Amino acid sequence: MTRRPKLSLTLFGILATAALGGGAWYELVGSVKPVAASAQGSSTQAPARIPVTSFEVRKADFPVHTYGLGVVSPFKTVTVKSRVDGQITKVFFRQGQMVKEGDPLLEIDQRPFIAALEQAVAKKAQDEANLKNDQLNLERFQKLAKQQFETQQNLDAQQALVDQMTAQIKGDQAAIDNAQTNLGYTSIKAPISGRTGFRLVDPGNIVHAADTTGIVTIAQLQPIAVQFTEPEDQLQAIDKAYDSGAVPVKALTSDGTKTLSQGKLVIMDNSVNQATGTISLKARFDNKDNALWPGLSVTTRMLIDTRKDVIVVPQDGVQHGPSGLFAYVIGDNGKVSAKPIKVSQSGDANAVVSEGLNVGDRIVVAGQSRLFDGALVDEKPQVAAAAPMTDTSSSATQAKSGTESGTKTGSAD
Repeated sequence: MTRRPKLSLTLFGILATAALGGGAWYELVGSVKPVAASAQGSSTQAPARIPVTSFEVRKADFPVHTYGLGVVSPFKTVTVKSRVDGQITKVFFRQGQMVKEGDPLLEIDQRPFIAALEQAVAKKAQDEANLKNDQLNLERFQKLAKQQFETQQNLDAQQALVDQMTAQIKGDQAAIDNAQTNLGYTSIKAPISGRTGFRLVDPGNIVHAADTTGIVTIAQLQPIAVQFTEPEDQLQAIDKAYDSGAVPVKALTSDGTKTLSQGKLVIMDNSVNQATGTISLKARFDNKDNALWPGLSVTTRMLIDTRKDVIVVPQDGVQHGPSGLFAYVIGDNGKVSAKPIKVSQSGDANAVVSEGLNVGDRIVVAGQSRLFDGALVDEKPQVAAAAPMTDTSSSATQAKSGTESGTKTGSAD
């Protein structure tokens, strides 16, 4: 009788513990099932599309340029000097002024030269009077000689005297011309149109024809020249373009960001500089707005060829990978695939693709950082202003090396 209550209590504790454990298990299972169901439902949702900018591949003309470094120089430079000795009395120009050919610059004291001219004129008049008298005597001698009253010797002597005075008068005329020329040199005029520099002689100074410093320097700015160099490996292409006609050349700022003026190639040097491996060239620019200034350093861009009807894509669409160059091509299902390509030529903005792309393909030109093979994309076409046909800044150098593309790239040169 005393053992039964203990057994009942033991059974009751076991049943209570089982009930509590079952409730806890039910709560745990019940809370897990909704979470798993939620995760399973989320896994069935469509993956997010990656936003990118696309470009439709097409054919266009590709301009081939060469770039060089040059220095602006006057097309002509003249150091104005005096051709006679004398004192400067008047100055008609300001330092740094634009002058035209024939404009008066300064004047030298004319009085000594006027006196020399008058002296030469007076000497000629004197000799002309003597010639007239000698000619009258010659006529008398000729009449007397016909009547046998004058010897032939005297007649010949009088004829020689007339010839001598005739020659003397020609010398007098030459002296007059020389005096007039020297008098004209006292008024110094601009030999070319251009801009004057610093005046090296002030009014009141005496100048000489033998002076080496000169009076002022005039630099021709319209037109103006740019002397620049190109690598020798471009010689054949430049020569071919030069023989075919006018070769356009643009002068850019030294950083290449702004166009200053447009001109054309006028001179090719007749030899290659062996020390630098370059050839010197000169281009002529009208420079109507005086954007170019002597001594200014510029970057030159010269059009030497135009490749017709080739596949041209934006440079941003060309990607570098472990196996070479490639481009992300967008399929009809909106998925991208990395397609190997070969680039034969490129410029600042565009590249010529020789292999790997066809007309009509859509490639990614922006947003590639998140892409991978098979990624879904939300494409937005590139604006028309960035199309390759508007590109004018391509260079003649190859943008990608043969080791990057896996093949040797070609050149339009």
